[in-house]
Amino acid sequence: MSGSPDDDELDELRRKKMEQLKEQQQQQGGNEEARKRQQEQADAQKQAVLRQHLTDGARKRLNSVKMSKPDFGEKVERQVVALAQSGRIQGKIDEEKMKELLKELKPDSNSFNIKRR
Repeated sequence: MSGSPDDDELDELRRKKMEQLKEQQQQQGGNEEARKRQQEQADAQKQAVLRQHLTDGARKRLNSVKMSKPDFGEKVERQVVALAQSGRIQGKIDEEKMKELLKELKPDSNSFNIKRR
């Protein structure tokens, strides 16, 4: 029974639906690429700010922190960038200032007290 008008309509509907799905996938792929490019650009800007405001020793210390604790390293980087953008950094952050900053931002490991009765 192939060739009936109903089959032709079904084939046409299927073809249109497939075209719509392909268009949606292409748009999502484009959005993903744009988001990825935007993320890379933001990372490049962050690295430029860090190079501008950190001495070599401070950058090495921050990199070693990032290797052992990536989340904490990211938090410190965001804090340094925020300080730089708000104009609160005079000169460059050296290794000693970086140590102080790390101590300030480090979560207390003894943040809970256990009292025995």
